[in-house]
Amino acid sequence: MQLETGRVLQRLKPLFDENFERFGELGAAVSVWQNGKLIADLHDGFRDAGREKPWMSDTIVLVWSATKGIGSACVLHALQQRKIELNRRVAEFWREFGQADKDKITLEQLLSHQAGLCALDRRVDVLDYDGVIRALEAQTPLWRPGTGHGYHARTFGFLLDELIRRITGNTLSDYWQENFARPLELDFWIGLPEEQNSRVATIYAARSGKPPEPAEFYRDLVTPGTLARKTFTSPYGLNVISKMNDPHIRAQPNVSFGGIGSAAALAKFYSMLANGGAFNGQIFFSPGTIEQMTMTLSDGVDRVFQIPTAFSAGFMKDSRDATRRMFGPYPTSFGHAGAGGANAFADPKNKIAFAYAMNQMEQSVLPNEKSLRLVDAIYDLP
Repeated sequence: MQLETGRVLQRLKPLFDENFERFGELGAAVSVWQNGKLIADLHDGFRDAGREKPWMSDTIVLVWSATKGIGSACVLHALQQRKIELNRRVAEFWREFGQADKDKITLEQLLSHQAGLCALDRRVDVLDYDGVIRALEAQTPLWRPGTGHGYHARTFGFLLDELIRRITGNTLSDYWQENFARPLELDFWIGLPEEQNSRVATIYAARSGKPPEPAEFYRDLVTPGTLARKTFTSPYGLNVISKMNDPHIRAQPNVSFGGIGSAAALAKFYSMLANGGAFNGQIFFSPGTIEQMTMTLSDGVDRVFQIPTAFSAGFMKDSRDATRRMFGPYPTSFGHAGAGGANAFADPKNKIAFAYAMNQMEQSVLPNEKSLRLVDAIYDLP
């Protein structure tokens, strides 16, 4: 399929406007690319609840777990550059990781949320990087690795960051800037520089309203002792949404849920992935690495979310049993959602990339209708 700017805007603009008029959006942006070219870029609303600061073309915002896709790409790039296959054991590169029955966990299992390390028995602060790493090293898997998958909501970014450090000697934040953000001129940070704070939209917690979905997951989320509760509270801290607006917290390079940037930057990055890992003559990924992003490694009922989910090597996929597709109609698409509504993906078949970012969260663990209606509209074009 071939997208045309005029037709895409004609379909997207009324739906995007409706997000504000009918669905309570405060500020948001959507960006669509194809064949390495910008097709549509829309933004509207406000950066603050007082509606005093308009959402501008250069506004950036916290995208929560959409950061995990960025982090995963960095790890896959580091593995590619050193010709390291996914069937290698994590402990070969991170020796201390091999403790507590984890010596046989592979990179593939770790990246596809099959390692059983979604929660920690040791109480440790999310801002204590070294403490979290020591806790992960000491942690026994919560299920036998490779026998199922469960979303590693908070620990995943630490696992990615430490892998990068062990393999390259750089933090993941620095690796991102050096290998992707600067070469591609991407307005996206994992650890926001102080001088960028004036452009950031304030993030707001979901308002009470319709019951959140999936209901069983949200019940468990507030029930002590459940896997969902332990997963989303370990490492502990930063569970109050408003804390994420503190410039000191924004500056922390939290790979699990701390990335701040624009929808346009996310879509541009995924456009490179959708076009075989190349952009403007620069080659970032080999066909084999792109295949690792597209190929489903885990699929079925998620032990944490308790609904069908699927993952490739670090990226979300649409599960074969999903009731609602997040990334368009094609099974080779991949991306990553962010809490409350952020969504970004690549469609290699049609060389399409899409990103949606906003500052008024909804009670949803996966993308909601505000972005999904826009995705549907793109693929429903006559």
